[in-house]
Amino acid sequence: MTKHRLLLSGGLVLVKNETFERVSILVTDGMITALLTDGDGPEDAKRIDVSDRLIIPGLVNGHTHSHGALGRGGVAGDMTLEPFLAGSAWLNASRSTHDLRLAAELSAAELIRKGCTSCFDLFIELPGPTVEGIHAVAEAYQGAGLRAVVAPMIADKTIYQALPGLLEQFDQPLRDIVAALSMPDWQDIIAVCNEAFATWPVPDGRVRPGIGPTIPLHCSDAFLTSCADVAAQHEIPLQTHLAETRLQQVIAHQKYGTSLTAHLDHLQVLSPKFSGAHGVWLSQSEADLLAAHDACICHNPLSNLRLGSGIAPVRMLLDSGVSLGVGTDASNTSDGQSMFEAMRLAATLSRAQASDSEEWISTRDAFAMSTTGGARIMGLKNVGMIAEGWAADMLFLDAGYCHYTPLRTPLDQIVFAENGAGLREVMIAGEYVFANDRMLTLDEQSLAKRAADAATRLDETNTQTRLMNAAASAVVQSFCRATCALPYPN
Repeated sequence: MTKHRLLLSGGLVLVKNETFERVSILVTDGMITALLTDGDGPEDAKRIDVSDRLIIPGLVNGHTHSHGALGRGGVAGDMTLEPFLAGSAWLNASRSTHDLRLAAELSAAELIRKGCTSCFDLFIELPGPTVEGIHAVAEAYQGAGLRAVVAPMIADKTIYQALPGLLEQFDQPLRDIVAALSMPDWQDIIAVCNEAFATWPVPDGRVRPGIGPTIPLHCSDAFLTSCADVAAQHEIPLQTHLAETRLQQVIAHQKYGTSLTAHLDHLQVLSPKFSGAHGVWLSQSEADLLAAHDACICHNPLSNLRLGSGIAPVRMLLDSGVSLGVGTDASNTSDGQSMFEAMRLAATLSRAQASDSEEWISTRDAFAMSTTGGARIMGLKNVGMIAEGWAADMLFLDAGYCHYTPLRTPLDQIVFAENGAGLREVMIAGEYVFANDRMLTLDEQSLAKRAADAATRLDETNTQTRLMNAAASAVVQSFCRATCALPYPN
């Protein structure tokens, strides 16, 4: 078979995530096969002049939710997490398989435009996952050209069943309404996941399955254990929302008599395939447990700020040996999918936590978390670095753009200043998927029209659900304020 070769000539390249060097990149069948002195290279390679580009590896989003793309603008500015969970079910209700595919395509387009070449997607399908829905999301990412882990976000308890004492705060008739809500039986959920994974619809490994028990409190112990078994059986990653809010830790100590992480350890859920999203309220002892199991945490500063959840103890986690990534979370709670913005916050928020600059997260730390760290969470090998033998997933930044004029410390200038405005091309597996300010794999004009039509239809269909959710959210907010005031052991 004839090999497909590209020679990207003369760019200023971040080599091995360490130093910027003026080299040419030889790409063969989607992989970087050599970094060459300018002017070298095989005669049969197609040559592309990139001498006016800064070239870095594609950013890896360790935690997002594609369903949020169709929920953009639907989350009030004063929402915290638990009232959001109670108040936003209407945003995801009544969606068809076509809607799931559309949301994934919308999310993929924005991710690529903002410099992301791989993502871990916990998408929701209500009332529970279907084989068709899981496969539709996988096919959407495959068509967009994005690397992805597609993990159905699943639970066997509603928020009203998950939080002790919450249901009793409701007056009638709303109490009966929320009490009647239920999730599918966990054995049925697991059966659907196993069938979907066993009949995976895309062949080349670019899009792979994962499993996403949503929040430990919202999952029975038997269900969490079964999810861990599925991850081990299929050799796929498992991700859950871990210690995102103070309330989660308070309730964990009430229910389990211990921290969330210690409870997961007791259930034997922690492993190298495990990642926890957020980790805002993790303790030192929990960090030690995660490190001992070679587990990961994904930092999501955008939504943590938007929802008032807090700032994750990133320095403590790094110093404890926990593998870290960076994520955007969903477009409904982060208002976008910019990995550049998330990476910048990963570096700068640490400056609000410590006056000693030695405790800050450096630009190199933040960049590593946003590339190889995210790849580690996704279970991807040889992704997130420009080096021989690594995937040809790369971003091409305009070296003449204002962020880089003058150019003194390229990595600092990228992490602190880039927002996607200087991005000119995106390559995944050796193929351009974005160039000349347009997606090459998706029809964005059609996506916009379909998204507007879907939003109008879904908003009209879910009007009554929205009203009920709003009433329930107010009760949940009051409950959370009172519960969060309670102490718990650190």
